[in-house]
Amino acid sequence: MKHTMQTDNTEAEIRHVYEQWHRTVVARDLDGLMALYADDAILETPLILATLRDRATGMLKGKAEIGAFFAAGLRKLPGELGRWYRTGTFFSNGRQLTWEYPRDTPQGDQIDLVEVMDIANGLIAHHRVYWGWTGFQSLQAIQAASR
Repeated sequence: MKHTMQTDNTEAEIRHVYEQWHRTVVARDLDGLMALYADDAILETPLILATLRDRATGMLKGKAEIGAFFAAGLRKLPGELGRWYRTGTFFSNGRQLTWEYPRDTPQGDQIDLVEVMDIANGLIAHHRVYWGWTGFQSLQAIQAASR
């Protein structure tokens, strides 16, 4: 697996990815979302298997594959996957950006995710999504409904 050379990013670059990724997903703005990814980016999430039926792995490589996944997901997935409440807290060391979409929100439970992104040259080079218990149950329901 090829990894993009890790370099420190500015605080502004990190904050831009943090704010714009959330903003573009909530707005279902595919072009804006894809502008945040490097051409050779990698995305890892089990949602790939529930969204793209022809995939045998939860990993995508390259902007074209990632874009096709987000296009399908933004078009097909149920609204409850996209409540997208977060606290505003994120962590970064200049190379990696991490934040949580917590299960417990002021409006009740939502799908719980942790977003981990390696950032290189101000762009997402490697994006991993870790699903919590509520999210896992939602993935199971999506899989069952598609059978």
